[in-house]
Amino acid sequence: MNKPPAPFASRAVAMLPDKGVPDLLFLLLHGAGADAAQMRPLAQALRAQYPQAAVLALNAPQAAEGGQHWYPLDGCNDDNHGERVQAALPAFIATVRSWAAQWDLPWQHVALGGFSQGAVLALEAAQAEAQLVGRVLAFSGAYATPPVHAPHEVSLHILHGQLDGVLPYQDQVSAARRLVQLGADITADVLPDIGHELHPELIERAMEQLRTFLPARMWKEAMQAAAEQDGAGKK
Repeated sequence: MNKPPAPFASRAVAMLPDKGVPDLLFLLLHGAGADAAQMRPLAQALRAQYPQAAVLALNAPQAAEGGQHWYPLDGCNDDNHGERVQAALPAFIATVRSWAAQWDLPWQHVALGGFSQGAVLALEAAQAEAQLVGRVLAFSGAYATPPVHAPHEVSLHILHGQLDGVLPYQDQVSAARRLVQLGADITADVLPDIGHELHPELIERAMEQLRTFLPARMWKEAMQAAAEQDGAGKK
């Protein structure tokens, strides 16, 4: 019998509530060749907006030149990129579930925030595994394979610089349009004069989306409740 994949143990940046048990969990994923410290600006913004959340930036498990990576990029191309991401997903998904279990948090209270390669992993994990996370913040990322279904009850927030020369924004806009057609809850923000970087303006836009975005299912529930109240009032 095959053993289930084991989570990898890695944490470099951790921000926990001053008191009490966390009510949300944000797991942050850096880009290839970097480490968890790259995600500190996003971690600080999340900490300020959600003081009762656990914000953890993880180090990727594999060594790379100058840092770490989630899956190897040497020899990576359009033909094998998807396979490499898929190979990295089981251990990563186990890691997400392990951290959520630390505080007995339901999957709806877990979010992923990734930059570049970390965004690729976050987006693909939400596609591959149902009831893993409730939100994804994808900065300067891409899908390894074009999405063919909308992740159920997951809010996706795509954030990109218009001058990104590493992962062009057009691919993400096309993926976002496709996901809208498939019924996904998704926002896509492309900001001018920003390249391939975790830019403060992108982080601020992400915080705004977290504050204001209302998933379609909540709109439907609110509309249904209003209709039921209106019907009851006419009886």
